[in-house]
Amino acid sequence: MIDYSNIPSPCYVLDEAAFRKNLSLIKSVKERAGIEIILAFKAFALWRVFPIVREYISYSTASSVAEAQLAYEEMGSKAHTYSTAYTEGEFTKIVAYSSHITFNSLTQYERFAPQAQAQHVSCGLRINPDFSDVTTDLYNPCAPGSRLGIVAEMLPDSLPSGVEGLHFHTLCESNSYDLEKTLAVVEQKFGKYFSQIKWLNMGGGHLITKEGYDVAHLITLLQNFKKSYPHLQIILEPGSAFAWRTGVLVSEVVDIVENKGIKTAMLNVSFTNHMPDCLEMPYKPAIQDATDAIAGKPAYRMGGNSCLSGDYYGSWSFDKPLEVGDRIVFEDMIHYTLVKTTMFNGVSHPSIGMWTLNDGFKLLRSFGYEDYKNRMS
Repeated sequence: MIDYSNIPSPCYVLDEAAFRKNLSLIKSVKERAGIEIILAFKAFALWRVFPIVREYISYSTASSVAEAQLAYEEMGSKAHTYSTAYTEGEFTKIVAYSSHITFNSLTQYERFAPQAQAQHVSCGLRINPDFSDVTTDLYNPCAPGSRLGIVAEMLPDSLPSGVEGLHFHTLCESNSYDLEKTLAVVEQKFGKYFSQIKWLNMGGGHLITKEGYDVAHLITLLQNFKKSYPHLQIILEPGSAFAWRTGVLVSEVVDIVENKGIKTAMLNVSFTNHMPDCLEMPYKPAIQDATDAIAGKPAYRMGGNSCLSGDYYGSWSFDKPLEVGDRIVFEDMIHYTLVKTTMFNGVSHPSIGMWTLNDGFKLLRSFGYEDYKNRMS
């Protein structure tokens, strides 16, 4: 059990042992299934630990020129890049930092692919199978009217010249059986193009490292698919799976307020700034040494330190009443959380650290006034 009592607060803390455990499993799936698994920066881009990632996984996927450059500079390899819409001003850099580029539409492909192909970058199209098990529309890439990917009826009988791959993304923290259902639809609607391409990117959302995920089923599914299409390179690009349950956000009670019988523990972190998915999804995070509210036990709503009225969540029960100075440790706050933080209100951004294998804390980055000022200039 990690002792968070002496870690500076607020702070995101990555557990190196848990992180390596996830990486080991991902590498094992990659090798046993005979596919490529790459890291999606949109979910995890903590580049100070990329040397650890590179021990297990060599490549990454980018959604912007900044992520592609980060892949090139810090992962040491060119990115598999997909963006919803490229612009003239950024595309030259995208080409320089990418080994693969996926286009969201035929018009984008026609406009930019020749420039990429001239530099021997492999080009592909994102397809939309009009099918997904994701129930939250905010995270559903195949919701009716989605702007993401090309639906089957919009493609010609033969793919445009130079298209070497297809890319679909329909999952969000999903299991192998969700992938199996999606893959059947993709094969039905787009299988006629498989003989025309070299690679098939099955996107992200594969939560391989979640407890209970049927890894054996995933491997069998991918192996069987490869038997049907042995010429295709199969690519998966999960993000959350890499950092799933690998770290926490350490915070602190700075005040306790009460209004109409509701007690709120005011923290030195913000839901809207530092845990935005809690409000967007929404979902209730776990807190160490706390439970859902239980009658007869001290119960508190957690309040963030921004001025947004809705910057709160709850409630949780604790074994004893909370006091100013008590630590509140939010579980599973490394994937997506870190990359989506803001400095709204100028609220102090939590530090970033790692609990290393030798049971020591290492501070990777702290933030101050200059970070806020430079973002606003």
